[in-house]
Amino acid sequence: MLKENPRDPALLAARMRRLRRLAHRVVWPDPRKARPGHAPLAAGMAAALPHVDAFVEGLGLAALERLAAVVRGAAADA
Repeated sequence: MLKENPRDPALLAARMRRLRRLAHRVVWPDPRKARPGHAPLAAGMAAALPHVDAFVEGLGLAALERLAAVVRGAAADA
């Protein structure tokens, strides 16, 4: 049996697809999202983002408050 490579974008995509099926909503906070010109170009992010419902800023108190609002909104949808 081959050992899985945890850095393999295809494996991440498969795991994210499974998570998306099991979760009500997938929220991904990213501390770099607020940086001007930031684009999630890494292979792992490219594999994960199609399965993410909300890609939000994740650095600082204001970002935490917005993240909480996103989560509360998801809870209200349930």
